[in-house]
Amino acid sequence: MAVKKSTKPAVDKAVEEKKPVATVKKVAKTVKDETVKAAETVKKETAKAAETVKKETAKATETVKKETAKATETVKKEAAKATEAVKAEVAEKKETVKKATKKAAEKKPAKKTAETVNVAVQFDGKSYTTEELVKIAKDVWKYDLKKKATEFKTVDLYVKPEEALCYYVINGEVAGCFAI
Repeated sequence: MAVKKSTKPAVDKAVEEKKPVATVKKVAKTVKDETVKAAETVKKETAKAAETVKKETAKATETVKKETAKATETVKKEAAKATEAVKAEVAEKKETVKKATKKAAEKKPAKKTAETVNVAVQFDGKSYTTEELVKIAKDVWKYDLKKKATEFKTVDLYVKPEEALCYYVINGEVAGCFAI
């Protein structure tokens, strides 16, 4: 009959030497106890190692937090210094611009008075000034054409006394005429 081999060499050795079953059982029990003790030792060492890793991780995390806080503070200080430098430079440039503007204003020649021109068209006992004709064109724009007064930008007027009409072109697009 073939003897089944164990996974424990001490048990196999006892079986080969043909020791009594009680001795083999004792050796097996001893091997089992040693295995259990070894497993418990490994568990304890693993738990200690895990605890050590946790402690070291906590220390490293705390160190990283402290270093990050220091770096953040340093960055804030450097940013404040840079901001102050930029503000000083801007203030300096403002002063330069003010001085240049002041000098340019002093060098400008005195303003010439604008010439005024009054034009009046008289015919058939009627008289119209330029301002009156422009006002009539604006009224046509607003009331007859139903446009907003703010959209009225330019007007070209052409007076034809023989027809008693004033032709207009408003904003370079809308053309028409009104009676005068």
